[in-house]
Amino acid sequence: MKISIQSPTKHYWLIFPIALTVIALVAGCVRLGHHADPLAGWQGDFNEQPNQAIVNDYQNYIQQLPPQHRKIATVDNWLKDGTGQHAIKITIGLNGTVWEHVLIYDKNNKRIKTMVKHTNGGYRS
Repeated sequence: MKISIQSPTKHYWLIFPIALTVIALVAGCVRLGHHADPLAGWQGDFNEQPNQAIVNDYQNYIQQLPPQHRKIATVDNWLKDGTGQHAIKITIGLNGTVWEHVLIYDKNNKRIKTMVKHTNGGYRS
């Protein structure tokens, strides 16, 4: 009976593509998991009187939230970006989760974007 011993170098050509795939997947997941702050570079806009159209819109937005959210929603930031756009940041802390709603308005005070994100463990209730 003849016993054949295969050289391990025969299968090394498989290791490189598999390793490359794993690295690409891990790097992609890390990149996807990291979301840039949509309000980075925006500044507080506390000197101007809030535009009534924006105030009406974000108050209406809050009224459309579920009752438990709307009771504790706070408007944390009134921001501007230097191009005439404004943003409102609404924060809701509920059951250990902090919800951030960001409403972005164009220079004509029309809402053009709504983003919602949440973070677990942001506070203790």
